Amino acid sequence: MRGQFDHVPVMGREVVELFLPVPAGLIVDATVGGGGHAAALLVARPDCSLLGIDRDADAVSAARDRLGAFGDRAQVVQGRFGQLRDVVPEHEQRDVIAVLFDLGVSSAQLDRPERGFSYRFDAPLDMRMDAAQSLTAYDVVNTYDEANLSSVIARFGEERFANRIAAAIVAQRPIETTLQLAEVVKIAIPAATRRRGPHPARRTFQAIRMEVNQELPNLAAGLDDAVHLVGPGGRIQVLAYHSLEDRMVKERFVGLSRQPELPSRLPVRDTRPPTPFTLISRRALRPTPQEVADNPRAESARLRVIERRVIEGGEPTP
Repeated sequence: MRGQFDHVPVMGREVVELFLPVPAGLIVDATVGGGGHAAALLVARPDCSLLGIDRDADAVSAARDRLGAFGDRAQVVQGRFGQLRDVVPEHEQRDVIAVLFDLGVSSAQLDRPERGFSYRFDAPLDMRMDAAQSLTAYDVVNTYDEANLSSVIARFGEERFANRIAAAIVAQRPIETTLQLAEVVKIAIPAATRRRGPHPARRTFQAIRMEVNQELPNLAAGLDDAVHLVGPGGRIQVLAYHSLEDRMVKERFVGLSRQPELPSRLPVRDTRPPTPFTLISRRALRPTPQEVADNPRAESARLRVIERRVIEGGEPTP
């Protein structure tokens, strides 16, 4: 199983460097995958332990294999980061000093045809990150009504032809496989649009995958939990590959680090408490051109980082 998840972590050098200043404690890799980021962090921070979490049972197995050499410093469990505070053991929550989210679908999942994530292979419509859950891509494609299906494709795929695609899908039901779905979507999109840009089914597949796995609601819940878990001087890092995810992270981070505005044109005393967090970078960090050349899938990555302030006499409540 390890070989299927053995890939170079996106922006690995940057992730490690940005966690170097945090105090000693527990690093939570909320999307451990094959353990690439986790292994690098454990090497760079011998004073820290790590808890790796993933929804995918195959990823959990691969990460346990990869991180086994670190002994008791590394633990890997199956779970979703939308329930982060439930997954992190209660006795370890006070020690959390870093949380990492590497969002989206992994290369290992995309490259395994039987998982049904990709329009490059013919496979049953699945797209579940956790094979134990009931909802699949087949259910979304074949049971959602046209209006709901169009809404999913428009919202999560930001697809301007969502209405046309949804109508075409409903007309062609039942749709059993990834290639059947990709062909229906392709035909539904105007020919002039199909001839340029990425694969015409890319946005629709992304939208259905995000619906199946409830990625945005899980991200919102995971960020809330991370904010409550991370201790003073600790940091939260998020690698996002989709504009909706990155927008959510940006808004949460800016909100946590922004002071409320004082009334204008009034001689008021500034008694505002310190904000609970500080932005490490106001702009999202991007992979280097060399990394993109070596790993084209890294091109859309956006890395945002926030740090909990160390406040004398106590810490603010987020």
